Amino acid sequence: MQFFVNDYSEFCHPDILDRMKEYLTDPQPGYGYDIHCDRAKDLLRKEMDRADGDIHFIPGGTQANLVAITAFLRPHQAVIGAQTAHIHDHEAGSIESRGHKIYLADSPDGKLRPEAIDRLVQSHQAENTAHPKLVYISDTTEVGTVYTKGEIKALYNYCEDKGLFLYIDGARLGSALTSPANDMTLADFAKYSHAFFIGGTKNGALLGEALVIMKDELKEDFRVIMKQNGAILAKSFVTGLQFEVLFEDGLYYDLATHANRLALKLADALQAKGYQLIQEAQSNQIFPIMTREKIKELRKEFAFEDWADEGDGYYSVRFVTSWATKESSVDALIQAL
Repeated sequence: MQFFVNDYSEFCHPDILDRMKEYLTDPQPGYGYDIHCDRAKDLLRKEMDRADGDIHFIPGGTQANLVAITAFLRPHQAVIGAQTAHIHDHEAGSIESRGHKIYLADSPDGKLRPEAIDRLVQSHQAENTAHPKLVYISDTTEVGTVYTKGEIKALYNYCEDKGLFLYIDGARLGSALTSPANDMTLADFAKYSHAFFIGGTKNGALLGEALVIMKDELKEDFRVIMKQNGAILAKSFVTGLQFEVLFEDGLYYDLATHANRLALKLADALQAKGYQLIQEAQSNQIFPIMTREKIKELRKEFAFEDWADEGDGYYSVRFVTSWATKESSVDALIQAL
């Protein structure tokens, strides 16, 4: 069975495992006060060209979103996200469980824009409504599209003007940064957001995300809230070491580039064979539309996810490539199309 379900099913890149073996019996302080977390933070701050980024290593993306939003908002404040926002449909109501409402804005391509946000802000100012305070976006988006610098900057400027926080879910930030549609750098994400995280789980790491807080008022007591929510590993050096390996020689970008290249190869072949995509192919997630019969046929050899009923007997599915996807697997899928 050829695997196109997600980009986090393999354990980790061999370079990470090799580095772990070097330190198997090397004792380190716990809870993030170790040499590996320190080195990884230095590498990330250098990559961002910012010494003031407050960096925290968190086991997973859902925890990163939950802890960040919990820490950043007061009880009566709400989040604005796209209709496809990961925190809305894929995190078991974790944000709502902490008392924060999520307002959803129209976003046919998965991207939020200031005008859509503003409509929600203006209509929720009464004292008997939850007040929007944080704008949540992801890059890449849930449907694989990628924000441009102009789009991110427009969101950031809007949030600055309205006193809102811009928070970016970067579970697939590697894919975004290496997309042909991208013109952002890690330094740009640090400049044009109040907080964001750099995803490791979906780009070659065994586990872990690096949450970066740029706005000073959001940094206070953050580690306490992490601890309260079970988001600080005693063995935090396990996560720090992985980011050390990923960013010391550009491995993070190499792995994402590989995943994107194979996905775009698949997208080109799909379109050449007459398949329509629900969104322009820009990253490592591809969403073609097929008949139910074709989907059943492909499932005999390939694992992938259903996406949506597109009507008239057609359905969209999702193919995801990863840092470990083999070119031969993509070639086999193309042949089967």
